[in-house]
Amino acid sequence: MTDNRQPSGWRKRALLFLTSQCITLFGSTLVQMALVWYAAMETASGGWVAAFSVCSYLPQFLVSFLGGVWADRYNRKALIIGADVLIACATLAMIPALPHIPSGPALLGGLLVMSLLRSLGAGIQAPAVNAAIPQLVPEDQLMRYNGLNAAMQSLVNFAAPAAAGAVFAVSDLRTTLIIDVVTAVVGTGLLSCLALPGQRGTRERSPLLADIRAGVSCAFSHRLAGRLLVLYGLVTFFCVPGGYLAGLFVRRTFGETYWHLTAVELAGFAGMIAGGVLMSTWGGFRRRGRTLTAGLLAFGVLAAGMGLSRHFVPYLGLMALYGTALTVVQTAITTMLQEHTEADMQGRVFGLLSTMYAGCLPLGMAIFGPLADVVSLRWIMAGAGGAILAAAAAVGTDHRMRAV
Repeated sequence: MTDNRQPSGWRKRALLFLTSQCITLFGSTLVQMALVWYAAMETASGGWVAAFSVCSYLPQFLVSFLGGVWADRYNRKALIIGADVLIACATLAMIPALPHIPSGPALLGGLLVMSLLRSLGAGIQAPAVNAAIPQLVPEDQLMRYNGLNAAMQSLVNFAAPAAAGAVFAVSDLRTTLIIDVVTAVVGTGLLSCLALPGQRGTRERSPLLADIRAGVSCAFSHRLAGRLLVLYGLVTFFCVPGGYLAGLFVRRTFGETYWHLTAVELAGFAGMIAGGVLMSTWGGFRRRGRTLTAGLLAFGVLAAGMGLSRHFVPYLGLMALYGTALTVVQTAITTMLQEHTEADMQGRVFGLLSTMYAGCLPLGMAIFGPLADVVSLRWIMAGAGGAILAAAAAVGTDHRMRAV
């Protein structure tokens, strides 16, 4: 549980914290996109592109829960800064090496190692960030500030592709890496000026294995937390057809022009920004379970509607609303976990949340991507929407979910 008694000036501290994380996120997203684009342009190989995608998620999947354990044992601000420093150092080491590594497999291999180290840092950082927000924000304001965080992150994800394209148009990969180091310095500099309120319940001297067992036991013996984690994994898995395979669907259904693909990406991110703004201003229903159920219902209907859409402009409108509904669902789940998990367990619970995301997203890509070559993507999207509606029905009839 979080502490409602926050020192005066908590709004400024919370905004400073979220701003620092968005600055570092911008650099990280810029580099992640640049690496995939670079591999695609230099090799035209699906294998290399897939390798960079795997290296962006697999280490994070493996280390996220351990990162959550550390977030409960040690100072979360120090962990966040340490993870950013690790990411920046991995990038910084590659900058002077780039001119001296022959282009081809040697250079791509070096960039893969860098990507692995960056993903490890993200796995340490993400649970600490989610667990730190309740230290800064009163419990009755968590939904609003999680919504604000979602809106800011969506805005960064909206701007990063355009920035990456602009950098590649006038410069090269080395410039992109330099930008990432600069954003890391600025973001960690801002965070270093911020004092987080005292972190209760740290267990610096307890055995690490005991903390791991306690975290797993807490997450899955606590019926609400366990169900929310499983639900988050399912939502991540079933959002792949409508979200991450949208470019493939548009190419097959509406046209092959870059304008179509760009419009879809912009509509999705605009919807996610709108969802974050909605949650930061509205704050959801008084009962969080109602907010979650409503978001899931809208998400499922929109996913099915996108699959059955026959015209591009209505499809764009559905995509924007789809992004809004996804943000509502993610914000509701994050807030419910923050409100109903003990403070000294939140790092581990959010470590599991990051693990669910980093595991279920590539799993969905691995399953739905090849499946889309043998089954119509329309029916896959409609089926995914139906699965989400079934999850909404389960949440709506769950007495414990409805009570919170």
